[in-house]
Amino acid sequence: MNPDMGPMARGQEQDLVSGHQAHLRFGIPALVLGNLCLACGSLFVRMADTGPISAAFWRIALATPFLFLIARAMNDPARRLGRQTFVMFALSGLCFAIDLAAWHLGISKTKLANANLLGNSTSFLLPLYAFAVARRWPSGMQAIALTLAAIGAVLLVGRSFELSPRNFAGDLLCLLAGVFYTAYLVLMGRMRSGMGPWPVLAWSTMMSTLPLLFMALAAGERLVPQNWAPIVALALLSQIVGQGLMIYVVGRISPVLFGLTFLVQPMVSAFIGWYAYDERFGLADWVGMFLIGLALILVSQPDRKTA
Repeated sequence: MNPDMGPMARGQEQDLVSGHQAHLRFGIPALVLGNLCLACGSLFVRMADTGPISAAFWRIALATPFLFLIARAMNDPARRLGRQTFVMFALSGLCFAIDLAAWHLGISKTKLANANLLGNSTSFLLPLYAFAVARRWPSGMQAIALTLAAIGAVLLVGRSFELSPRNFAGDLLCLLAGVFYTAYLVLMGRMRSGMGPWPVLAWSTMMSTLPLLFMALAAGERLVPQNWAPIVALALLSQIVGQGLMIYVVGRISPVLFGLTFLVQPMVSAFIGWYAYDERFGLADWVGMFLIGLALILVSQPDRKTA
C-alpha cells in the first residue's frame, strides 16, 4: 500500500482489494464447479442416440423453461426487451448456437484430446480480448501465468494430440467453437451490466433454440432420442448448472483468471479417460496439471498496483 496516500485513498484501495478477495472467495469455486459440469458435456454428447447438433438443440430446448422459472424464483424476472437489447440477445444466442454445433460436431470428427485443447481456446482468447480492449500489455504475473498454463495444457494432452489431415475438419470445428464461445461470453458480460444473471442466461438460451433446430434439420440428423437420460443430463448439468455458474461469475473476476479456469475441463477429461478408459497418467500429465494449477494460483492474487 502506498504510504503517500491519504486516509480516504487508502480506504478506497482497501475496499477494492477486499472486494476482489470477496469475488474470488465465491467466484473461483463457482467457476471450478461450472467447468466440472461443462467437462461432462462431451461424455453425454457421445452417449446420446441423436445427432450431435440435435443433442445441442435438446440441451437448449429442455433448459430454457427451467431457466425462466429460476429467474422468477430468484426474484429476478426477465423484463421485456427493447429493440437494442433484443438484437444483443439474438446475436449472443446465435454465437452460442454456432459454438455448440461446432463443438458437438468436432467431438465426433477428431480425437478427444484435440477437441479439449482447441475447444478451450477461450482460455487464451478471452484474456487477449481483454488486453486489446484495455489497450495495455498483461502484467508480468499475468504473462507468467498464461505461459505456464499454455505449457501445462500442451503437456496434459500432448501425448494424444495429433495434427493430421484425418482430424483437420474436427480440429477446425473445435477451434471455431472456441472463437464463438469467446464472443458469446463477451456479449453476455455486457448484458450483465443491466440485468441479473438468470434472465440473461434464459433469454440468450432461448435465442439459441431456433438456430440449432434449423442446423440439425439441415444436417439431416436424427432429432428425437429414444434414450432421454444423456440429453436430460446434458441440459441439467451443462446448460442450467454449468452455464448458469459461468454467467454468474463473468464480469466479477479478471478475464485472465476467468479464461484460465477453462483449463479445468481438459484436466477433468483426463481423469474421465483414466477412470472410464484406463488411460494411465504419465509424468507429463502430472506436470501439466501442476503448471495449470500454479497458473490459476498466480492470477488469483489481488493486483494492488492495478487497484
